[in-house]
Amino acid sequence: MKKTWLNLAVRPAIAAAMLLSGYAFSAELRVAMVVKNLGNGFFDAARDGGREAAKEIGNVELIYTGPTTPTAEGQIDIINSLIAQHVDAIVISANDADALVPICKRAMSRGITVLSFDSGVAKDGRILQINPSAPELIGRKQLAMAAKACGGKGEIAILSATAQATNQNIWIAEMKKDLAEPKFSGLKLVDVVYGDDQSDKSYREAVGLFRKHPNLKVIIAPTTVGITASAKAVTDQKLVGKVFVTGLGLPSEMAGHVHSGAVESFAIWNPIDLGYSAVYAAVQIATKKATGAPGTVVSIGRVGKMKIGETGEGAMADPFEYDKTNVDKFAKIF
Repeated sequence: MKKTWLNLAVRPAIAAAMLLSGYAFSAELRVAMVVKNLGNGFFDAARDGGREAAKEIGNVELIYTGPTTPTAEGQIDIINSLIAQHVDAIVISANDADALVPICKRAMSRGITVLSFDSGVAKDGRILQINPSAPELIGRKQLAMAAKACGGKGEIAILSATAQATNQNIWIAEMKKDLAEPKFSGLKLVDVVYGDDQSDKSYREAVGLFRKHPNLKVIIAPTTVGITASAKAVTDQKLVGKVFVTGLGLPSEMAGHVHSGAVESFAIWNPIDLGYSAVYAAVQIATKKATGAPGTVVSIGRVGKMKIGETGEGAMADPFEYDKTNVDKFAKIF
């Protein structure tokens, strides 16, 4: 970490005492990125984007951390530790929107800038929430891909992350609303299950869907862990061509499943850009270059500018669809 020492000619007595005690002022701004769980490819890519923003801005240290399993309790313990370390800002993807409010409020009371991204903390626990895209666009995109995969007609099921995941629940609500539209009238939602963003549990939930719903045509998994586990389950159960998987995934993890036929198409925003935007916005607010208040605009560097809505949320970009024509190109990137 870079250190800036006191000018010895200005306050020699104070400076000498500090030098003898080994004390130094840190000139760096420390931003902690707290993700849902470590070992998740989506958040590893977000970390890389955060590092890019920190390097571009300069004099910013990024602390990348998260629990080993996606629980609110694990994130609460980590934030307690970050408060004790006196970090300048925290950007977090929440495992539980409401459970994290008290600890995030405590962090803000200590002067720490708190933003949520991807999966939001409830309004009272953060300054602003950075959504990777607009919920209505994400929900509609996933239904459209499901309809395309099954010819617009058939039973579909949703395999989500945790039952408390803010973003997942919002997207599911949007999908349920869109199912009432004429263009999706041929789709029938028969089940919603939760894999807790764990590969083995998501795999078992997918197999359970096959057995419980023998006429199932599509699994929509709006989670990078769930979609890969579901696609593997389709392949292992020899259901390629009978059951399709779609949702939100990483090109690097999904390319093989696209080429196997288990997945016709899937979507995702660029998690690198999301991590970059979260860290960039956190620095803007921590250094008082922006407030993050509703109705204001926050710069997010090379990604552009983000307008904050009435609920203290801003959207980064639209989701992007991947299929056989482009997945290999993007798999080399993230």
